[in-house]
Amino acid sequence: MKKFLPYISGLLFSTIFGFSFMFTKEALEIISPFQLMGYRFLTAGLLVNILWLVGILKINVSLSKIKYLLMVTIAQPVLYFIFETVGMNFTTSSEAGLLVSLIPVVVTILAIFFLNETPSRRQSFFIASSVIGVIFITIMKGTTEVSGNFLGMALIGGAVLMAGIHNILSRKLSVDFKPEVITYFMMTVGALVFNTILLSTDSTDFTNYFEPLSNFDVLVPVIYLGVLSSVLAFFFVNYTLSKLPASQSAVFANFATVVSILAGVFIRNEPFYWFQIVGGILIIVGVWGTNYYGKIEEQETELKG
Repeated sequence: MKKFLPYISGLLFSTIFGFSFMFTKEALEIISPFQLMGYRFLTAGLLVNILWLVGILKINVSLSKIKYLLMVTIAQPVLYFIFETVGMNFTTSSEAGLLVSLIPVVVTILAIFFLNETPSRRQSFFIASSVIGVIFITIMKGTTEVSGNFLGMALIGGAVLMAGIHNILSRKLSVDFKPEVITYFMMTVGALVFNTILLSTDSTDFTNYFEPLSNFDVLVPVIYLGVLSSVLAFFFVNYTLSKLPASQSAVFANFATVVSILAGVFIRNEPFYWFQIVGGILIIVGVWGTNYYGKIEEQETELKG
């Protein structure tokens, strides 16, 4: 059972992330991007620090190693969520989910150069299946009335790059740091950075800081994004990265795409077309194949060793 935990973890974080686009879009209809990021990471930061204070999280890091953890937090959550949340203002939740599917491509390329992780031919085939699914949907969008704002797509693209860098850095740091340590620093730094930005650049100040949270339509997304999509999901992300190769674990992002499309269509009533079904099938097949043959390659390597 233990050998399946990284895969279960991957499915859990991809499902949580899939719904996060919907909750982000819901909140952005009422509050600004930096308000959402400030509330989200304040919630996440408070939670991980409470868990640390009561002894559930064991955080013991020397000052000399903190700089490496800060490198991870700059890529994600800081830059990633600036790109993603601002970009969500110009795209639909399903469009954002589709673009995030490109994370495995970025991770695979970066992993070749920085981690010496070369995917097998069989894995490459299924990674390509996921990518083809995304490309197919994107091309077919051009034949319909569906339109995406270029700025929004570019910003989400920046988020994809930051997620790829985070995957590589987290994978390298997993040798020295437990998943909960990486998650703790990500949420704490995120809370400090985003609330500093919010209070210095937005109309929000200490006197009206909590006012938007009295709106139930803001409070629910903040709790979901702060507790589930930040703390719990990123623990699963960092755990999965500590157990699986970066290119293999990143493909779970494609399953999050399918979840985001379904949530956008059935909950937010966003447009849905036949080609999204075809592309979604290619994506799911890619997720399954990459991980299935990743396990086989791992077993074959162990037998040879």
